[in-house]
Amino acid sequence: MRPKLGIVAGGGDLPVKLVAACRAAGREVFVLALEGQADPAAAEGVPHVWIRMGAAGKALKTLREAGVQDLVMAGRVRRPSLSELRPDWRATKLFAKLGASALGDDGLLSAVVRELEEVEGFRVTAPDELLGDLVAPTGPLGRHEPDDSARGDIARGFAVARALGALDVGQAVVVQGGLVLGVEAIEGTDALIARCATLRREGPGGVLVKTCKPGQERRVDLPTVGIETLRGAARAGLRGVAVEAGRSLILDRDAMIRMADESGLFLIGVDPATGVK
Repeated sequence: MRPKLGIVAGGGDLPVKLVAACRAAGREVFVLALEGQADPAAAEGVPHVWIRMGAAGKALKTLREAGVQDLVMAGRVRRPSLSELRPDWRATKLFAKLGASALGDDGLLSAVVRELEEVEGFRVTAPDELLGDLVAPTGPLGRHEPDDSARGDIARGFAVARALGALDVGQAVVVQGGLVLGVEAIEGTDALIARCATLRREGPGGVLVKTCKPGQERRVDLPTVGIETLRGAARAGLRGVAVEAGRSLILDRDAMIRMADESGLFLIGVDPATGVK
């Protein structure tokens, strides 16, 4: 029997899908739902505890008492201010240990993973190990494909996103006609798309590109797109969405393909090393 899985649940559908996958496989699961972040559906019908983000000591104690051995961190997490976080003694100890590495999301998450494994004794696993069918393939999904102009924007988007990612800033960028309309920072992808709607230029719409940061800890915070991403792209007048193949997650793939087809958008997985085929 596989060890009990603990799901540290943020927002969005990914934690819900992980719970469903564990149920289908007959695997025991326990949800640690983050207050103000997780969708209540992620904790529905399964053993769970709601906990605030700064309560690291209570979280670790709860997971051990629940018999959790494996951990997966899934879902969107809005990074709180220090006053909102109110770190307990265990979280304060971790921040003191991390120092400057806690400034960027990937630096912080990578350090948290090391702490959970090397100090606390859990095994951290990636969501795609449990939901491999969500990983973006190479090539177009649906009947629409980028034209030459959009291909140029995709290439430009990957170059910019990876440069920003090297600084641990964000994973996404919107490009139109070679112009960078916006880059993702703390606001998240959906807010980036909405902001870029007000910056749109004349001519064919822009492209959203989303990719892993160079050297990213791939067990946490993989680039993820879902139905809301496509809805926002359509409202913003974008032509399509490109994600890094093999290292991004596409939620509700069939529904997203239908929506992309109906909206006239392309949805494509791209290997940044080889570009759009």
